[in-house]
Amino acid sequence: MNKLSFDRLSALSAEAQQSPRKRMNHNVHQELADPIQRLAIAMEPETYIRPHRHTQTWELLTSLRGRFVVLNFDDSGMVIQRAVLGEGESLIETPISGWHAVLSLDTGAVIFEVKHGPYMPFKEEDFASWAPAADDEKHKALMAWYRHADVGQRWPG
Repeated sequence: MNKLSFDRLSALSAEAQQSPRKRMNHNVHQELADPIQRLAIAMEPETYIRPHRHTQTWELLTSLRGRFVVLNFDDSGMVIQRAVLGEGESLIETPISGWHAVLSLDTGAVIFEVKHGPYMPFKEEDFASWAPAADDEKHKALMAWYRHADVGQRWPG
């Protein structure tokens, strides 16, 4: 039996708070090559999730602790769906090749992710070309925009 305790979630959040990227994951799956990837990700509000897509899999998200804004975009960067996990929604599935981004709204928040494996590192083409890279200070403005972005809007940056 594989377990993920509340104490482990608290420890994972503490690790995320100390991490330069402000996030930390705990893999439930055994190997990066496993056909189904299952992981808890502690995400602080300062962590940047650049809009991206997975061309080989859907992605399922649910909140274990806290709230998360989840945005889906069309190819041009217009918001086509918005949800707040842990508040209005309990579970979200983004389809294969669906552009999406996530913003943690709460300190100590932990999201659970399920997707097909094996693990594949991102390539530049997996990131939305209109979104700043993590080393570009403009990403902070994009994250602030995530909080209130609504269906039909595009980031003005």
